[in-house]
Amino acid sequence: MKSILILIISILFISSCEIDLDRVPESNLSDAAFWKNDRNFKEACNRFYMYVDGPNEIVLDDVRSDYAVGTTPNSVSEGTRVTPSTSDDWDKPYKIIFWANKILEKSEDVDISKINQWRGEAKFWRAYAYFNLLSKYGGVPLVLKTLDIDDDELYGGRAERAEVVQQIYDDLDFAAENLPTFTELGETDYGRASRSAALAFKARVALYEGTRQKFHGYGTPAEHLNIAIVASQTVMQEGEHNLYSKKDFYYLFQMDGEGFANKENILPAIYGEGPDNSIRSHGIMGLVFNGHNQATRTMVEQFLCTDGLPFDKSPLAVTPEEEPTPWYFFRNKDPRLQATIMLEGEPCDIRGFLYYWDSPEVKTKYAYKKYDIVTEFYTSTYVDIMILRYAEVLLSYAEAKFEKDGSISDADLNKSINLLRDRVSMPHLTNAFVAAHGLDMRNEIRRERAVELATEGFRYNDIIRWKIAEEVLPERIIGAYYFPDVYLQSTVTEDNFILVESSEHRYFNSERDYLYPIPTREIALSNGTIIQNPNW
Repeated sequence: MKSILILIISILFISSCEIDLDRVPESNLSDAAFWKNDRNFKEACNRFYMYVDGPNEIVLDDVRSDYAVGTTPNSVSEGTRVTPSTSDDWDKPYKIIFWANKILEKSEDVDISKINQWRGEAKFWRAYAYFNLLSKYGGVPLVLKTLDIDDDELYGGRAERAEVVQQIYDDLDFAAENLPTFTELGETDYGRASRSAALAFKARVALYEGTRQKFHGYGTPAEHLNIAIVASQTVMQEGEHNLYSKKDFYYLFQMDGEGFANKENILPAIYGEGPDNSIRSHGIMGLVFNGHNQATRTMVEQFLCTDGLPFDKSPLAVTPEEEPTPWYFFRNKDPRLQATIMLEGEPCDIRGFLYYWDSPEVKTKYAYKKYDIVTEFYTSTYVDIMILRYAEVLLSYAEAKFEKDGSISDADLNKSINLLRDRVSMPHLTNAFVAAHGLDMRNEIRRERAVELATEGFRYNDIIRWKIAEEVLPERIIGAYYFPDVYLQSTVTEDNFILVESSEHRYFNSERDYLYPIPTREIALSNGTIIQNPNW
């Protein structure tokens, strides 16, 4: 399954652990003997996969938003960040870009059987890195070759946003044309970038840029939304992937959902197989157990009742007066709620600890449980974390169709969102249902995205591209409805919810905060050709 890729990663990781990718002397990587066979190019490409830190980059990323909090206030979420001197948000993507450029240069005029696959992987990860930069900083320096200290391009300044987007598309188009399909990779190479990974990621980028342009009022949004539609539709039509349905939704994020057999996995971040093969592990269980990833009330309110209606519209919703315990909120709800949020009495890890409602580390009293593997110790967890999965492709298709056309047909809903609802036996979303109950189709599409992709690192980018950050981030952060015989030592709001952070301590400057501040070190090193983002 993942043992072969892990072995190669471990060899490369051990051999390169002392290399600073920012400052590698040219002579260290110019050995003609190394860059002459598929095995070595494959090993070189494996370095990309070591860069992805699933827990921090994916699972914990929502603490920047209104849907999750950690043990301490998040400076992005509450609007207190300052311009840093240096930042991994800038440095890490450029390390990936440096390594991709190196592989691409060393692959020129090399005549080996799989050279275009390795070039495709390099371009996929270069696009991945540039999208991370684009979504935070906007236009950034576009570096498409390795640079020496005296290269003028070191001081070339920032490319226009549109140039960066086009370069991402170009790289992903090359990757889609030259990478093997998911099926061709097979179990042996499961975990490598594939054709469907390139297309799925292109859909993500195009949906982001199309909706950002639409709601921020610039560019040609329909063009990008159409790109998202075509890319996602291609993945859907090629038949390489489908939704995991072996067990309920919870098991998608357990060991049962791992591996090539689960065709929902498009691109995972792969970890070791256990203590006896502990090449790479993560501690997401300990992070959850200690309150580093807590859902907010705003997040859990997105889950519908089993009749397909929001809790504030459904006759099936149970009130705290009707059932004065925390269980009331979980009654008659979309099964994904109980698959996503910890319940009292559920085991937390191999030590036998059980979750309880008043866990002091969990301020909101809603602990996420995706990737919580109770058979493993909380400091070393080996479950893979999905970077790209098929459910996102379906959601991208539905949203892009709606935002491009201003409407979506029931037929398109049936081949996208309603497949997700079928998996958990929820009623279909239809135009007639929306009209009959006074709902808004855009809101319901966004709700489905929130519920399906909870704590998978999408929420912050979503509120940025939809231009609602100035509405949602300054709002108070609250947790569960307060029961005095259950929750102790809590600050409570006037409407009886646990108060985690008041609105007085949260701020979003719409003239500044839609982009990150560029680290001052990068501006200084560019001799001033890199210009800081507005109002930072």
